[in-house]
Amino acid sequence: MDGRTLAEHAVEYGRSLGAEHVEARFIDSVNENYFARNGEFLSIQEKPSRGIGLRILIDGCLGFGSVSSFSKEEIEDRMESIAKMAQLSEREVPIRFSEEKAVEDSWKVPVKIPFDDISKEEKRGFVKSLDKDMKKSGSKGFSLRSKIKNRILFFHMNSSEKYIVNSEGSTVDSDGSFISIFCVMNAKAKDEKEQRMLGFGGTSGWEWLEEENIRDLIVRESEKLVQSALEARSMKFRDTIDVIVGPEVSGIMAHENVGHPSESDRIMGREEAQAGGSFYKELLGPENSDEIEKGSVEIGSETVSVIDDPTIRGSPGFYLYDDECVEARPRYLIKEGRLNELLLNREFASVFGTSSNGAARSAGYSREPIPRMSNTFFEPKDQSKEELIEDVDKGVLIESFTEWNIDDRRFHSKYVGLEAYLIEKGKVTDKMVKRPALELTTPSLLESIDGVSDDYEYRMNFCGKSDPMQPVSVSTGGPYLRMRDVRVG
Repeated sequence: MDGRTLAEHAVEYGRSLGAEHVEARFIDSVNENYFARNGEFLSIQEKPSRGIGLRILIDGCLGFGSVSSFSKEEIEDRMESIAKMAQLSEREVPIRFSEEKAVEDSWKVPVKIPFDDISKEEKRGFVKSLDKDMKKSGSKGFSLRSKIKNRILFFHMNSSEKYIVNSEGSTVDSDGSFISIFCVMNAKAKDEKEQRMLGFGGTSGWEWLEEENIRDLIVRESEKLVQSALEARSMKFRDTIDVIVGPEVSGIMAHENVGHPSESDRIMGREEAQAGGSFYKELLGPENSDEIEKGSVEIGSETVSVIDDPTIRGSPGFYLYDDECVEARPRYLIKEGRLNELLLNREFASVFGTSSNGAARSAGYSREPIPRMSNTFFEPKDQSKEELIEDVDKGVLIESFTEWNIDDRRFHSKYVGLEAYLIEKGKVTDKMVKRPALELTTPSLLESIDGVSDDYEYRMNFCGKSDPMQPVSVSTGGPYLRMRDVRVG
């Protein structure tokens, strides 16, 4: 039997066991990875993965398992063992799923050039030539002693078919295609060194590399890294100043300071021992859903709205249905400075007395769907980058970061700039600031924002969560933000 037929059989068999809800996800995917350091390949992999993820909700207890052997007997044996394990958990508070409408649909990522149409030699050649261009970029317009000393490139492609069916009559069929490149670069300029981590990715085929000018973007960033190592100077700011951060920095702030604490499983403590908790738990109090719906929890300035939107085509976090057959939609996590909604799967939507907003994602057939981000960003407003800068008498423009840190409740955070420039009297100077550091709590960060630009630029990242680890693709870009009267270390 093929995977789709077996998934349907799994659902029918689970219902015969007395389950309240049954779900099966058949996934057939291929990962292709090229890993190189300083132009030498350390690893080249082509790894197929094929299996069915199974979930059963029975007597208020939830069980999960998977199979990679495709037979009715294997499916039935596994379903019985999952049901028994679930029932043995004997929960005091039964798990319930939110009621959602049944859907029958299909969707796919548009692809012009499938990965299979490109030879492995051409893929290897792309990585080799990109490394060569990065290596040469250190000498363009700079001292001959300046260079990109170490270069690590991870080039990744994934093609997948997914079929999800559940006992409520939903079926969703999808074809995915994802491509990304992740770089780690070390620059040396005279006696100074700097490091940069950089990622780009999209839901697309091979054509993405040319359409998004990926080679030029990476080479330009490597040149900026050398420039930062060569020209940036330490500056001390005695008083508070204004800071403008670019899309890369605003994106990681939206992801870490807003996206993660909005994950409902973190708030309810399920992720606490694995990936941390959420300071929202203290903000919301006992009447969680009521306070969010009333918009009574203020967390930032009225200028601040943060969206998590999986429906942006071509973006790293793009999907049209989540892994529980719930239709995806944009989610306003913060609206005009107030908490507006959380990231919910069906289990935690039921806890909060509402409907799922399509945030259930899994990293593969052998991982369960849990609340995750997609493309999380500050909502663009009506000012240009130049207009934000014009209203700053003295400040710093931080275009990229070299490091960041945040506690496991997503409350205390630190962001250290890489490419950064001094702003004086409404103009960006050519004076580069060495490693300006912002150390702010999430509320103080969000309250300091008084201006947001009108553009949007996405950057790729992989977000890890849970145990076993589940890395999923997300974007961490956005607009420019202006932050007033903050301390810079």
